[in-house]
Amino acid sequence: MKITRLRIAGFGPYKTEQEVDFTRFDADGIFLITGKTGAGKSSILDAICFALYGSVPRFDGSELRLRSDHCDPADPSFVELEFTLKGDTYRVYRTPRFEKAKKRGVGTTTAQPDARLERLSAGTDGTGDWVGIAARPVDVGTELSRILPLKQDQFLQVILLAQNRFQRFLLAKTDDRLTVLRTLFGTLRFQQLETELLTRRKVLDDELTLVRHEIDGIVAATLRQLWRDDDEDTRPESPADPDLGWFDAALDTLDCRLAAATRHAETASAALTAATAEYQAAEDRRRRQDRRDAAARTLTALEERGDEMLGSREALRLAEHAARVWPQVRARIDADASVGTAEATATAARAAWKRLVADDDDADSADAAGLSTLIDDRLRQLGSLDDLLVEERRLPALDEQITELERRTAAQIEALDAARLLLLALPERIDAATDALAAATLGAARAPEAEATLARAEAALAAADDVRRLETELVGVHRAEREAVAENTAAALHYQQLVDARLGGFAVELAAGLVDGEPCAVCGATEHPAPMTGDAAPVTDDDLDDARDLMSRRQGAVDAARTQSLHVDTLLTTARTRSGDDDSDTLDAALRQAEDALAVAADHRARLPALEAELARLRADQAEAQAALAPLQLARDEATVHLAERRTERDGIAGRVQAQRAGFDSVTERAGRLHSELDAARALADALATSASARRAVEARTEALAAQLHEEGFADEAAAGLARLSPAEMQAGQAAIRAYDDDLAGARGVLAEADLAGLPENPIDLDPTRLALQAAGAARDDALARRESLRERATALTALVGDARARFALAADLLTTQAQVRQLAAVVHGDDPNTKRMKLETYVLAAQLEEIIAAANNRLRTMTGGRYALEHDDALQYRGSQAGLGLAIRDEHTGRARATHSLSGGETFLASLALALGLAEVVSNQAGGIALDTLFVDEGFGSLDAETLETAMSTLDSLRAGGRTIGLISHVESMKEQIPAKLAIRVTAQGYSEIIP
Repeated sequence: MKITRLRIAGFGPYKTEQEVDFTRFDADGIFLITGKTGAGKSSILDAICFALYGSVPRFDGSELRLRSDHCDPADPSFVELEFTLKGDTYRVYRTPRFEKAKKRGVGTTTAQPDARLERLSAGTDGTGDWVGIAARPVDVGTELSRILPLKQDQFLQVILLAQNRFQRFLLAKTDDRLTVLRTLFGTLRFQQLETELLTRRKVLDDELTLVRHEIDGIVAATLRQLWRDDDEDTRPESPADPDLGWFDAALDTLDCRLAAATRHAETASAALTAATAEYQAAEDRRRRQDRRDAAARTLTALEERGDEMLGSREALRLAEHAARVWPQVRARIDADASVGTAEATATAARAAWKRLVADDDDADSADAAGLSTLIDDRLRQLGSLDDLLVEERRLPALDEQITELERRTAAQIEALDAARLLLLALPERIDAATDALAAATLGAARAPEAEATLARAEAALAAADDVRRLETELVGVHRAEREAVAENTAAALHYQQLVDARLGGFAVELAAGLVDGEPCAVCGATEHPAPMTGDAAPVTDDDLDDARDLMSRRQGAVDAARTQSLHVDTLLTTARTRSGDDDSDTLDAALRQAEDALAVAADHRARLPALEAELARLRADQAEAQAALAPLQLARDEATVHLAERRTERDGIAGRVQAQRAGFDSVTERAGRLHSELDAARALADALATSASARRAVEARTEALAAQLHEEGFADEAAAGLARLSPAEMQAGQAAIRAYDDDLAGARGVLAEADLAGLPENPIDLDPTRLALQAAGAARDDALARRESLRERATALTALVGDARARFALAADLLTTQAQVRQLAAVVHGDDPNTKRMKLETYVLAAQLEEIIAAANNRLRTMTGGRYALEHDDALQYRGSQAGLGLAIRDEHTGRARATHSLSGGETFLASLALALGLAEVVSNQAGGIALDTLFVDEGFGSLDAETLETAMSTLDSLRAGGRTIGLISHVESMKEQIPAKLAIRVTAQGYSEIIP
């Protein structure tokens, strides 16, 4: 990080705006910030801290104390800082909270803090522009914390080494030093790794606990499979700490019980097979008995129906003959129906034709020849109207086009007339605009003179206000001078009284010191019969010194009061000279007159752009109207020609349509009537042809029916109708005869079977064998159910044992992984077995700290003549807290290391300076770190002797080659001689400070 520019106003002792360009010290590398005590040297560092962090630690974060006491309510207060970090240049602007003058009325109001942050973007011309990043204090703080990750305390420890903070990094505790180094070297990832390991350890612990819970669940499930309520075995007890052997033993127990149940099921199945065979044999004999008896009964019943079946056979034969005649009957009936339908259709078509041509000569031409001629005539007429129908349908579109062309022609004529009128009116408007512009230009030219007059009036009025204020102030200054003189006189009188009392009290003081037997310091006598005494308190030398100091201070106050009186008197004379001889009313009137004149001139000046634009617009309108005149005329002529063409086309089509309407309202209506007549004629012709064809079909069907009746042996159609049966009746009769024949043959065949011979006459009893079969089946089912239950339980237990094996394997892996992760997390976290109790991040930072110490010792040994060197202390801390970032100082005179707090003030300064420079060097060399290219040191050199100071200056001087810039604040005169580059600060006669350019 490199600080390049600072601009402040109304901050600390600085009332007016001050600017510091730190880049002008780049060539020197080291510069000295000089000025007398209280001039504002440390305030420069305060301004840098306030710009970056919004507060100043030495003011306890109070923004109201940051504003300069020298400021008037209307004066601004701000700090603007430019710095470069990692190749980018930033500018931050801040204002503190302070009291400012109200915009309306009298008094003050609190101005809220403001802030903005910008970044310099690279421009194409090499200059660049400032691009806003944030514009509110909270947003600026957030963005700065991202850009510059150093917190305020860290910034004050490594870059801005202000008073009382220079040695903090040297004397810091391990945790504080860890926070600073973590930010500088970006080691947060190691802390994240530590957190990840701790989280992983907890996850593994949870997973191992879950696996153990799962094993307990498998044990419970195993016990449920191993024992059921219907088992005869004793319920096993739950093991305290089961292993895989317990699960294998449980599975073996259930397998033995399954084998026994399987053998029992096989025995029950064999018994069931034997009982089934015995029952099936008895059932077979009983079934053959039932079959024999049923066949005998069926044969007797069938023989009784023999005569009935002979009549059915004859009726079925006649029905078959009638069935061969009936299609001819149906054909003749259908032909008669077709004739009726065709004649009805013809009658309807003839009626429709007559309604359509009732008044026409063609109404009576209803025969086939006449209809054919009429159809040809209608087709010819429709063919002649096809083209005209297309043209007639175009008439509405042509009407719309004509209407649109008429509208467009009227609009173009109107636009042409408007353009001509505009060309006639524009010259007069252009002349008026030219005159107005000339008048405004003349009025605007008086603005500089009006501004100068206003400035003189404001200055005179301000001077008059200063005269009134200074006259009042002069009265107070004179009164303060008189009071200071009176107090000085009183102090001198008091001093004289003390001197007199001192001289008068010497005898009492000597008498107080007399001792019997010892000689008097005045007379030498050893006896002191009447020593002088006194009630007044003796006046001591301290009393005289205090009185003398008071008298000196009072004399200084008198001199200051007289100086202030002379200063105010000088200011009053100057203000009277500037205000002139006019009174306030005359000056106010002159100010108002100047303001009015300036307002008039400003109004003229403000109107100039609008008037110039209006004149340019009028001239452009004139040129545009002149250019548009010819195209408007051409467009009007083209529209007129198109309109005439469309009107002519429409009139021609309308004439042809009128000639072909033939009494109809339109050619379309005439064509529709012709289509209706054509359709009606065609329908009538088709109906007449269909009716004739139907009559011919009736004659043919009647002749075919007579021939078929004769062939089948029927006298007439009625006889055939009486013998006819429906297809369903014929099928039912045929089926009944077939069934009768089949049943008769079946009954006779059954009685002739060999296996029915020799059976007992009485039915066999099946109940004993059925009961034996049911008992064997129940026993077999129970045995099978027991076997299947044990088989399912054995299968489930096998799966449970497999799960147990997987869980035990997983638990073994988890135990191994957990042990490794737990040990690694403990080592990374700094717990046992980490004997150093050093975290991983601390270990990495300890390596960085050793590099910092090495870089610091290169300078510290030189500055201390080889006596002192910093050492890295990684020993265990008090009460076992984290270690790794401790610092100690080795004294080569004793050969031992001791705490850094034991160093003297000058030694602490040298060690802190060396450590700060070493820190800056290492951080700058680290990739991705924050390059500390600017360093400020506020005081501390006064504690060094001349030789050590020379050594420290040589060390600082060696940094010039590294490109760093170091700003030093010191009152040591020898440093002013050694450092040519200076940033000088002076206190003005008014009391506020200024930075000498």
